[in-house]
Amino acid sequence: MTHLRANRYIESSALGLDLYRGVAELPIVSPHGHIDARLLVDPAARLDPPGRLFVTNDHYVARMLYSQGVPLERLGLQARDGGAVDIDDRAVWQLLADNAHLFALTPTGLWLRETLATVFGIDERLEPASAATIYARLEEQLATPAFAPRALLDRFRVECLSTTDAAGSSLAEHRAFAESEPGFRIRPTFRPDGVVALDPAGWRDALSELEAAAGREVGDYVTFVDVLAERRAAFKALGATATDHAATSADTTRLADREASRLFAAALAGTVTHADARRFEAHMLNEFARMSSDDGLVMQLHVGSLRDHNGPLAERFGRDIGADIPVATDWTRGLRPMLEAYGNDPRFALILFTLDESTYSRELAPLAGHYPAVLLGCPWWFHDSPAGIDRFLDRVVETAGIYNLAGFVDDARAHGAPRAARSLAAPHLRLACAEG
Repeated sequence: MTHLRANRYIESSALGLDLYRGVAELPIVSPHGHIDARLLVDPAARLDPPGRLFVTNDHYVARMLYSQGVPLERLGLQARDGGAVDIDDRAVWQLLADNAHLFALTPTGLWLRETLATVFGIDERLEPASAATIYARLEEQLATPAFAPRALLDRFRVECLSTTDAAGSSLAEHRAFAESEPGFRIRPTFRPDGVVALDPAGWRDALSELEAAAGREVGDYVTFVDVLAERRAAFKALGATATDHAATSADTTRLADREASRLFAAALAGTVTHADARRFEAHMLNEFARMSSDDGLVMQLHVGSLRDHNGPLAERFGRDIGADIPVATDWTRGLRPMLEAYGNDPRFALILFTLDESTYSRELAPLAGHYPAVLLGCPWWFHDSPAGIDRFLDRVVETAGIYNLAGFVDDARAHGAPRAARSLAAPHLRLACAEG
């Protein structure tokens, strides 16, 4: 049996533990996450069974197992080029237990242990011999009303939860939730990446969804910008406070309107080049900063990840299967056009996230330590761990200060994550202890 100590992520300090206890049971405000809003509309909805919940739907888990030669099909993922396959959920869970040792010293292993212990009350170590017993306990709990997604919001005392939604989302679930529970407890976040990247195969479909949501055709660049502004207003009317943008580059070079119109027309004609699509993305980041200064939505920018690096695997199984790899980022030159235009505007707020840790002290901390609009987002993806948070604080606080940091976000895709996140936020208190 594994018994977790209350101070397991806090350096040996009575003050640190006292500080943690003072905030550990406060309501959760989750400003950035990816939980599907559809789960929250129906009070009777249930989470997936253990194998799918912990393995199939978790690209952190899938990427590690795949790196050790486990085919994604055995993890429950469905290949696009084949028919539907019946998956033995218990076998998927057993596969995780058989390979639990692979996650030693990783954030994924830590999150798994935290979720089992703090959400499901299971302290027993996950290993081959305990897999069946733990599965049965998980399955039993998941079937109860107490583990319905809406019930978990109350149990975790989630005061506010932000989802991430495509620009073309109908927002039907958010409307339904707002009608059943006033106060915008569940808030959408505007993410336009699907329509801003002009060259992926799915761009036309994303544009069609945008047209359907807007109720009008988008046949030129001027209309495109107008429709995006309208969609932002629709998101804001349902409680949105932020936008979210993912890009490989931090380039924000603005194009002349005529050039932006030309590139959009080329995309409509199916002739846009990869290089021109990237120029259009950079331009649109600048344009979205202008919109944010007008409508007040906080702009979140995730840069430093080369998405779907394993192209053949993405072709077979779809996007977001764990093959996003950090890439070098030039924040200083890239953000300069945007920040010179809007970084001094008190109406504009920009939060920067990166997977490129080498930029923490060299670029990000100095930028946040100067521009009023800029805050630094916390470590992201596989840097989202006690050690990753320590590295971040060590490299940025001396230059940026505490008050230019945006705080901790759980970036959750799973309903168990917000509760487990309470314990993992503890390393942030290390600095507070030093200040005390």
